[in-house]
Amino acid sequence: MTGSRTYIVSLKQTATEEEIAKAEAKVTDSGGRIERRYNSPILKGFSAIIPDSYLSELQSLQGDLLIDNIEADQTVTTQ
Repeated sequence: MTGSRTYIVSLKQTATEEEIAKAEAKVTDSGGRIERRYNSPILKGFSAIIPDSYLSELQSLQGDLLIDNIEADQTVTTQ
């Protein structure tokens, strides 16, 4: 997918299944692809390949009632 990167979208712990599905649908409707869904006490959200053309719109929603954080997916090491 040209002009896209993988991001982790963290949602508020209060997000409902319906709200999560709507957020995922917005990403796929913009030409993105959901890679993985997270639903644990530590992280609720999803990772997705998000087109650059949609990223700024999604970032504008950060801090609202649903989206807690958006960050680029990257490898983390301990040493």
